[in-house]
Amino acid sequence: MSKKGESEAMTIRMKTTSFQGARGPVGLLGALGAGSLAVLLGVTPAGAAPRGSRTATTTTAYCTSTADAMYRACGGEGVDDYWTETAKCTNLSDNNERMACQKDAEAERTAHLDLCAGQRDARLEACRLLGEQRYDPDLEPAMFESDYTHLSHPNPYFPLTIGSQWEYTSGDEFNVVKMLDHTKLIDEIRCIVALDQVFTLGDLTEDTNDWFCQAVNGTVWYFGEETGELESFDGDVPSLPEVVSTDGSFKADRDHDAGGIIFLASPKKGDAYYEEFSLGNAEDLSLILSTIYKYGNDRDFDRDVPRALADLFCSAGDCVVTRNTSQLEPGIVERKYYARGIGLILETNLNGGKATVLTGCNFDPRCALLPVH
Repeated sequence: MSKKGESEAMTIRMKTTSFQGARGPVGLLGALGAGSLAVLLGVTPAGAAPRGSRTATTTTAYCTSTADAMYRACGGEGVDDYWTETAKCTNLSDNNERMACQKDAEAERTAHLDLCAGQRDARLEACRLLGEQRYDPDLEPAMFESDYTHLSHPNPYFPLTIGSQWEYTSGDEFNVVKMLDHTKLIDEIRCIVALDQVFTLGDLTEDTNDWFCQAVNGTVWYFGEETGELESFDGDVPSLPEVVSTDGSFKADRDHDAGGIIFLASPKKGDAYYEEFSLGNAEDLSLILSTIYKYGNDRDFDRDVPRALADLFCSAGDCVVTRNTSQLEPGIVERKYYARGIGLILETNLNGGKATVLTGCNFDPRCALLPVH
């Protein structure tokens, strides 16, 4: 999931400055628009509230206040990027090149402001689903398992059995997930480590350690990931994948990040929860759509679902369907399908992207029948 950003408390003293740009003097307020700039930097015009705000000034609207603060942080980042690009444009001698540079900077600024607004709307939607309370889970070690060789209440929809392996295919990508035989203690809670690797046309392009924690009641929590995006470059000898980004990495209780729930012990239609909570970096939300999915009972849920896959794993009418969104990528909606005893079998993209399909596993008799078409 693509994830950047910082959230810092800051005080900004604004001055009206001018820059001799490609189109003549450009004032700071003129370049960004006084209204949007004031809101983004936390200087709300008298008598006005930030767009879409619901009594954000009340002391109990913690979720909306968080959305407002992140909206301003996003805007501040856009302001910085705009003026950095403007500075670069200033030093171009060719007039046409300078004008094109400035035009691109303005287009990027507009696109960034649109993204900020979309992210804020997505966060406000999360507030409507989850409520206005602070997101600060009160978790104690006694609430969690410590021996992953003998789990007292294994989650049938998200099994954490050591040695279990899943294989997924999506277009030219091949994804392998394996539960490793070692653990990591995070905030005094014992987590099992899962290795998640993505290969694109045979090259390793993503290498991740995921940290899952099993609560004694059966709920599986997600305490973070150590991820790296890799790229191979033509001409390198030897041509080995290099880490080019670690965006999205986070760990519960580090830098005020918090863990989330990856699967409930007893999911019910309408349940909603954060899967991960690292503001500006990893903000995923899951909503339970159905716990009784079977192919043919709902045309909408059957969308992009291979019938043979559903018949293999969901014939009992007990598959769980979730709606998954990221507050950092507004407008992108995915559905995930989970089968009892297996876990994730399918991920579809309602925006038209390629589906991710389970094509192999090693721990259930039905695995021998994969892949199915």
